[in-house]
Amino acid sequence: MEMSLSKTQSYTNSVIIKTAEKDRHVPDDFYSTTNHQTFIFLNNKWVEVKHQRMDALIVINEFGPYCKKLRDIKKGDKVVCGDSGIKVITSSNKEDYNSFNFMSNDVSSERRNDVLIHNLASKLVNENKKLTIVAGPVVVHTGGDYYLSELIRNNYVASLLSGNALAVHDIEKNLFGTSLGVCSKTGNVVENGYRNHMRAINQVNGYGSIEGIVKAGKLKSGIMYECIKNGVPFVLAGSLRDDGPLPDTITDMIEAQGAYGELLAKAEIVLVLSTMLHGIAVGNMLPSKIQLICVDINSAVVTKLSDRGSSQATGIVTDVGLFLNLLVKEIQLLKSKA
Repeated sequence: MEMSLSKTQSYTNSVIIKTAEKDRHVPDDFYSTTNHQTFIFLNNKWVEVKHQRMDALIVINEFGPYCKKLRDIKKGDKVVCGDSGIKVITSSNKEDYNSFNFMSNDVSSERRNDVLIHNLASKLVNENKKLTIVAGPVVVHTGGDYYLSELIRNNYVASLLSGNALAVHDIEKNLFGTSLGVCSKTGNVVENGYRNHMRAINQVNGYGSIEGIVKAGKLKSGIMYECIKNGVPFVLAGSLRDDGPLPDTITDMIEAQGAYGELLAKAEIVLVLSTMLHGIAVGNMLPSKIQLICVDINSAVVTKLSDRGSSQATGIVTDVGLFLNLLVKEIQLLKSKA
């Protein structure tokens, strides 16, 4: 994404640096970061801040300035305070703002979906970009799991970030043919099918992990199967509502955030599929230069992501199963023309 130096918030005085006197506590005038590219005026020159993300602090060590979360601050850290000596560079393709803002969004109408899907497919096929997928269980319920599995199998996915539910219902579907107790072929509720997601968790527990059940030959298809078989890393972040959870699910939220962050640091294109909370969490961790696409049938969800500060987010209001179907078909079309 091109950056415009003319669209900046800048202060020419040297940056103000203060020392943290306690762990997890800093002076009240600390500078809180945005997700936009940021420089500080240090030692008579502008120096870029590393690991850019929103809602962090800028800490300076022997290697230079970088973003650090408040909870990770240690006594003695050198923290940037105030607004002096800070320059924030915003994206040049946004015409309606000149600084970090909440409550702004870019949601595509139906007539733009084909264009966006074509452009996304072109980046995957012609530019060898890869997707970081952030997905909710609706992907499975809508039949999008078939197409997501194909994307993973054909090396278009760098990593998968999700929660316990996606993996549970994906495994349920591929072991018992149901998703939340509904037959995946007929769409009818199966007698006693409500038990199947718990049976799926029990099966995985018996093998110790998702990798264990795949290697044993018990799980032979699906999203999680393809991740294991193709070496695609995944993180399942737990929540209060989880059944089980699966042994692979990380129930410590701080640990889960860290695991998400490690994979997001390598992200090229982030695709959020019908998961508002995971999508917003991911948006908070990303610099604004990373392309972020949110797909959901509910327009309120696709606008909320950019409303929370992820100004680079593009929203598509449509069924995620349909979107994944169209994306796979567009990839196949482009490959056939190559």
